[in-house]
Amino acid sequence: MSFVPFDVLDERRKSISKGAPPACEKASLAGAVSQRACVFCGARVVLNPIADAFHLIHGPIGCASYTWDIRGSMSAGSELYRQSFCTDLREKDVIFGGLNKLRAALAEIAQIYRPKVIFIYATCVVGVIGDDVLAAAREAEAAFAIRVIVVQAPGFAGHKSLGYRLAGEALMELVRPAKTSPKVRAINILGDYNLAGETWIVKNYFQEIGLPVLASFTGDSQVDDLLKAPLARLNVVQCAGSMTYLAQKMEEEWGIPWIKASFFGVADTAKALRETVDLVGSKEERAKAEALIARESSQAQKNISPYLPGLAGKKAAIYVGGGFKAISLIRQFKALGLTTVLVGAQTGRPEEYEVIASLVDRDAVVLDDANPSELEAFMREKGADVLVGGVKERPLAYKLGVAFCDHNHERKVPLAGFVGAANFAKEIDLTINSPVWAHVKTAANLDFAGKFVG
Repeated sequence: MSFVPFDVLDERRKSISKGAPPACEKASLAGAVSQRACVFCGARVVLNPIADAFHLIHGPIGCASYTWDIRGSMSAGSELYRQSFCTDLREKDVIFGGLNKLRAALAEIAQIYRPKVIFIYATCVVGVIGDDVLAAAREAEAAFAIRVIVVQAPGFAGHKSLGYRLAGEALMELVRPAKTSPKVRAINILGDYNLAGETWIVKNYFQEIGLPVLASFTGDSQVDDLLKAPLARLNVVQCAGSMTYLAQKMEEEWGIPWIKASFFGVADTAKALRETVDLVGSKEERAKAEALIARESSQAQKNISPYLPGLAGKKAAIYVGGGFKAISLIRQFKALGLTTVLVGAQTGRPEEYEVIASLVDRDAVVLDDANPSELEAFMREKGADVLVGGVKERPLAYKLGVAFCDHNHERKVPLAGFVGAANFAKEIDLTINSPVWAHVKTAANLDFAGKFVG
């Protein structure tokens, strides 16, 4: 018999478990109100931080507004990526086709901006009406001598994970013409998008150790930097959900091995630095890494310790994009004295849920591709004090009178590295122990008719 204490669609029950891996890597169930984003959004969030590329959305204006400035990525150079450009397809274009608009847009881009590469995102409408976007891209390349790469990403083709894969294919298409040898003793960072400057924090660690970072996919990246990527000896993958495919392709084509590494939390950051240096570093660089870890860990613990008394015994709920991030968050919460009672991801993998199940208590709820109704019910049941999630989960937490921490790509405070671990502790303490919740919880227990239901 299912443990689920409320009505859910029967097909969803296998994706919800207690202390065990749920079913995952399935298409979202129709009518379940999935929190996942579409294929186009998945591709856009990966490619968008390439600062000197031009990102052109071939579709309705709604697709552009939905993904405008979607990453909180920061750039040391061009700010072009923060704009949202669109061919603005309308009803007439659906009937007669939108290629004329696309050709005109490409000509205007070439004349005004002269970017090194143009990414064209073909959205749902284009997938329906069948515009030959590839032909228009080839024409533009020949006419303007600019790389034009098409990302065929109609949202109805799948969900966010497929968008990640399409972004990886686009990046491979961009980088393939580059020089691939000889290898140099350096690394690439994959799956760090420089949210609130986090790529700079991680790069500074490796700079102090003495290991150069050739390219970052794709936080604070420039096209010329990405073209150096095939020369690296190791790929360090931070966001496994968005970059595993690219790492696998780079290993197949250029012989670059890769590791998963998390820079969230003191322990995971130290582990990531040690594993990277052990694989490509010298004895001198290993010594520098240990000195950095000792210094930064000590300082981070000093900064974290004042918050521990106010967090001990609290209960945490986690719902994020990928399972690998959820694993780091569970460890961080344990180090802060919190118990994780609910954890889920939009695009978790079986091996990630195996690890998650081994880290949480047997009665903790583990769920894949959840919807707001499920999250609400289980947060109430488990008595969660804080929810860590993204922009879609924030209103739900506030409605329930539950503290919230934004760990998605809109955040403005860095949460990576040793300094990020201290920032995370501070933010969790501030939100959990805010006096506002005593008032909001009372309101949250009233239904719309004013009847008390708590």
